Amino acid sequence: MNSYLITGGAGAFGQAFVRRVLKMDARRVVVFSRSESRQAEMRASITDERVRYLIGDVRDLPRLMDACRGVETVVHAAALKRIEVCEGDPAEAVATNIMGTLNVTRACIERGVMDGVFLSSDKAASPNTHYGATKLAAERLWVGSNAYAGAGPTRFAATRYGNVLGSTGSVVPTWRKQKAAGEITITDLRCTRFWMSIDQAVDLVLLALREMRGGEVFVPKIQAMPVVSLARVIAPGCRIKLTGLRPGEKLHETLITEDEARRTYDCGGHYVIEPETRSWGDVSPLKHPLVPDGFVYRSDTADALPVEQALKAVAA
Repeated sequence: MNSYLITGGAGAFGQAFVRRVLKMDARRVVVFSRSESRQAEMRASITDERVRYLIGDVRDLPRLMDACRGVETVVHAAALKRIEVCEGDPAEAVATNIMGTLNVTRACIERGVMDGVFLSSDKAASPNTHYGATKLAAERLWVGSNAYAGAGPTRFAATRYGNVLGSTGSVVPTWRKQKAAGEITITDLRCTRFWMSIDQAVDLVLLALREMRGGEVFVPKIQAMPVVSLARVIAPGCRIKLTGLRPGEKLHETLITEDEARRTYDCGGHYVIEPETRSWGDVSPLKHPLVPDGFVYRSDTADALPVEQALKAVAA
């Protein structure tokens, strides 16, 4: 039996993760978030007595220290995620996404948490926005905190993945609202994105918790689709209004860069980016092949997401 804490736990991912671990080995689950209204909604739908709801902010280290007491596994999902918000309030993005992540690692180490997994983003690979830069810094900080844990029990690893269909901030709810007026907005018809379901995101975190040795970044093998193709799945027959690329928006997203490929292993259903060094301790090499030289994992060259699968994911 395991005890879990998930920061940002009242969001779409957090709720899906809590439901899953309650069916598995959860002895106790702590939902840690600053949204009183979302927690109230979650309390009404997830009433299991093993779940404890705590209002708190990752910027508040003493509160995190309290929350991590007696916890064995931490999943760090809390972040400011909207690109325009992070561009408009860059210091706030740093305070939550970077300094908040540092606080979570400190609380994990001080409380003797065994395993910590961080939810990173495709925006962290070759970032060209402030949001992406903060996620990259947070990802590096998280996996590098293994050095601070040293010989202690705590180990940190990260997951990095693309857009989760239907999650908070996803374009899907926006298109569904626009559909009633017969017109939806798209920034550029050339854009492609990685897409995955909320269940796939939970699967990846659980995979990382099973296989992590400290310092890895786990990347799923997921499919991609042009944004316009997904729009036609969500709102068939609607007119499309082009609004132009937003500041910092890419035409295509990257999950693994060419530089990272030199330490990336193909593990069958997923990739593992190994850390540059493991100053906190040696482990045996992974028994999987390295990806080919020059490998880049990008949304315009990834396997295509079938329309039927996209329909199933957005209907879930």
